[in-house]
Amino acid sequence: MNATDTLWLIPARGGSKGIPGKNVKPFCGRPLVCRAVDQALACAAPGDTVFVSTDSEEIRDAALSCGDVVPFMRPEEFASDTASSYSVIMHALDEFRRRGRTFCRVVLLQPTSPLRTVDDINAALERWNPGIDMAVTVCEARTNPYYNAFETDSEGMLRISKGDGHYTRRQDAPEVWEYNGAVYVISVSSLLEGPMSSFRRIVPSPMPSSRSVDLDTPADWLIAESLFHSLF
Repeated sequence: MNATDTLWLIPARGGSKGIPGKNVKPFCGRPLVCRAVDQALACAAPGDTVFVSTDSEEIRDAALSCGDVVPFMRPEEFASDTASSYSVIMHALDEFRRRGRTFCRVVLLQPTSPLRTVDDINAALERWNPGIDMAVTVCEARTNPYYNAFETDSEGMLRISKGDGHYTRRQDAPEVWEYNGAVYVISVSSLLEGPMSSFRRIVPSPMPSSRSVDLDTPADWLIAESLFHSLF
């Protein structure tokens, strides 16, 4: 194994309730899953492996039209609504290990971030190093716990979530980030120790909010296609 051999993992299960069939639905003329595959193939280095993890033959066929990226299928037990990203990643790593293939890191590219660019991926790769758990794309959080996010106290009254509540302008409050779901660059050694929720050494890779749309509803899809036409 080379020090930077990478598994490019694209999770694309068949059961989608918010947007039925979304992974093969054409997004601006191209099946959604293919956009992620194209980006992975463009960024992958010699020795890397691009893998679409799916339980769906329809998604498999769409992915295979882009390249040899589905050497095996995802079992049903890892394709339910309750299956975690961690279980999907570990299934892929275990199956490749049985086939004699191991990796230093996993790059997780979710098809549901169609406004992600190759530059975004490369920026996250540059922020990763073997001494951290993960580099992950983020965007500015929509609500800021120092400014406009509140909690109820023991008397049921609203109180600012963090700080003393004296910030009167959002731009003066500390920056707060949220994961946007576009790119995760994860150390395999950290995954072997536990799930991503246990990670403590996480480096942010900022992306603009305008390209951080995550496809969950039909309205998200319409917004993302409109943004795609205006941004690219």
